[in-house]
Amino acid sequence: MHLHEFHALDDADATATARVWADIPGWVDAIVAARPYASVEALASYAGDLAAAWSPDDLEAALHAHPRIGAKVSGEGAEAAASRREQGSMASAADDDVAAIAAGNTAYEERFGRVFLIRAAGRTPGEMRAELERRLGNDPAAETIEATRQLAEIALLRLRTTFADDAPAEPEDAE
Repeated sequence: MHLHEFHALDDADATATARVWADIPGWVDAIVAARPYASVEALASYAGDLAAAWSPDDLEAALHAHPRIGAKVSGEGAEAAASRREQGSMASAADDDVAAIAAGNTAYEERFGRVFLIRAAGRTPGEMRAELERRLGNDPAAETIEATRQLAEIALLRLRTTFADDAPAEPEDAE
C-alpha cells in the first residue's frame, strides 16, 4: 500500500488497516483522524508518540491478536498473516528451543496472566527463548512496561511493513 492510498481510504477501511498494527481503539482512531501525513516516517513518528502513552489496559486490549510464540497461527486475516511472517524463524527452530519456548509460554501465562509478547521479527528462536527466560524474572509492573514496549515495536514494524512499497513518486516526463 502507498501512503496516498491510506489517505484515500474511508474511515472504516483506514481503521481496519491501522487495527492490524495494534488493536487499540483510541490509538487507531487518533491515527485515522490525523490523516493525511507528510510521509510514512511522519505517520510512524506520530504513532510511536501515541504508543509511548499506552496503558496496561491498552496492552490487554491488543493481546487478543497475538498468538503464542511458536504456536501455529490460524486464520486468514491480515493480523494472522502478519504474525506468521513475524514468527517465520520458528519454522526452522531446533527442538530444544521449541520445547523450552512452549514451557516458557506456560510459565509466563501462569505468572503474568497473559500471553508472552515479543517482537519476533528479526529474532532467532534462541534469542526469543533467552528473552522469555529473562523476562520470567521480571516483577509484574516491570514486565507490563516491557510487554507494552514490545507491542509498540510490533505495531511500528507492522505499520512500516504496510508501506514497504511506498517510494517517492517518479516525476512524469513532460511532453
